[in-house]
Amino acid sequence: MEQANLIGIGRHKIGTDGEGITTLVAFHNCTLACKYCLNPQSLQPDGIWRTYTTQQLYEETRKDELYFLTSSGGVTFGGGEPCLQSKFISEFRNLCGSKWKLNIESALNVPIGRIEYLLPDIDHWIVDIKDMNCKRYMAYTRRSNDLVLINLQLILSAQRRVTVRVPLIPGYNNETDVSENISILKELGVTEFERLTYITKIKDIPR
Repeated sequence: MEQANLIGIGRHKIGTDGEGITTLVAFHNCTLACKYCLNPQSLQPDGIWRTYTTQQLYEETRKDELYFLTSSGGVTFGGGEPCLQSKFISEFRNLCGSKWKLNIESALNVPIGRIEYLLPDIDHWIVDIKDMNCKRYMAYTRRSNDLVLINLQLILSAQRRVTVRVPLIPGYNNETDVSENISILKELGVTEFERLTYITKIKDIPR
């Protein structure tokens, strides 16, 4: 049975991590080193909250099964980078069955095999794209976005539901950049977007 390190579980989430009432399960570990990480504990050795097996997580989350079924909600996997736990999530799907919706909040900067493994199990992919421009992406995350683009196209070609979060990151991009990112994503076939602004101490760069 698979097990994974978590940084937290958030119950009764409404409208922020998928449709309906959801439980957010946040994994430890990430492939990126973002300048202003929103969950820095996911990269810290002492940031692990608890370790769960898939069975233990299922027993914990099924407490809210009635909410999931009546609201078309379910479990959302975040982090950190949840796609690193592809086997865990797939095993969890076998336990909870098809009635719950499973969502994933991912930056998609993982080996392609991780995404392929999860495609049958995830109902809604919520993608934090950071920025489509490779130089801005690398400046912020310290990684290339090549895998991100390949994985996004893979998910779209499989006709899975995708929502892309397109952030304004003060000090790294501006509103014009965000609009350009959305235009590029539309050309790739993305139809659902969330615009948001990261809260940092750095001012936005000039337009």
